[in-house]
Amino acid sequence: MTFGASAATSSSHSNIGSSYRVKFRRSEFLELIEIVRPSIIYHVKRMHFFAHDGFVMYTFQCDDEDFFNFKLIHAIEFTNYLWKEE
Repeated sequence: MTFGASAATSSSHSNIGSSYRVKFRRSEFLELIEIVRPSIIYHVKRMHFFAHDGFVMYTFQCDDEDFFNFKLIHAIEFTNYLWKEE
């Protein structure tokens, strides 16, 4: 009986996305995108970021021109809080 409750709890936690973020300097971020080749890089205010292996990889030190070989999408907001409709 306890095992069933633990399994249910475990599965409910797996439905929650990771909120882990990894910050990079410009040169390391540019090196990382060449290795990982993300399909999309997002831009919000000063931050460029993408998701990889359950983490958000980001930097504040790049410009849009640094990503001419990648699809860049401008977004209006970034948050690590779970979304809920009110």
